[in-house]
Amino acid sequence: MDTTGRLAGELALVTGSTAGIGRAIARRFAGEGARVAVTGRDEPRGRAVVDEITSLGGTAAFIAADLHDEAACARLVAESAAALGGITVLVNNAVGSEGGDGPVADVSTAAWDAALRVNLTAPFWLCRAAVPLLVEAGHGSIINVSTRQAERASRGFSAYVASKAGLNGLTRAIAVDYADRNVRCNTISPGYVQNERRDADLDDERRTRLEGMHLTRLGVADDIAHAAIYLASRESEYLTGINLQLDGGSSIARGLTLG
Repeated sequence: MDTTGRLAGELALVTGSTAGIGRAIARRFAGEGARVAVTGRDEPRGRAVVDEITSLGGTAAFIAADLHDEAACARLVAESAAALGGITVLVNNAVGSEGGDGPVADVSTAAWDAALRVNLTAPFWLCRAAVPLLVEAGHGSIINVSTRQAERASRGFSAYVASKAGLNGLTRAIAVDYADRNVRCNTISPGYVQNERRDADLDDERRTRLEGMHLTRLGVADDIAHAAIYLASRESEYLTGINLQLDGGSSIARGLTLG
């Protein structure tokens, strides 16, 4: 393990880390010296991420978990702490993807409940289980991965938008409740981040439209990982309760298209 990196000595649980943003965060954390618990429901992909990390000299363990279940969330925190020797960083990155979202008049109760359970209730369960461990460690950082849509909604995503807005509120509540225990909590709200599967066949017309939503460029997973490293590190000890709009400027201007 790197004992000189920005996260040397940190013990990090990263949810939804078998692919995409979560995988990038896990890999970058390990590269900066953290021990990392990789988790998700897809064991082969999770173990592949662990193999990537260990092949580069990092330390990681895969722990399967279904975040729809309260007991599974508590067990995930306990098993991660056992594997890592504690927890000092929790990244709530997993997102519900069961479908059925839309304008509020079209959303079923089942779809609504599913979105809130993974995007808001599961982070609550995980924070509830992890906070005592962060307090015990003497310091801790919780990073909740939200979305710019929680502040600037797109049509047809009422359950997703509401669940992520709730996550933003949970961030502020935790920041206030545990500041005196040296536990910080912050949010990252990405804009459009390119995904290797979703955007594999991205045509020129759609790419132009997506790029027009940003003042800079489209995001990539490592953009979020770099911000997460800062928020997890001692470099950001003066920072808590913020919502980092990491979105290429799309939260301050409309760009070429509404988005």
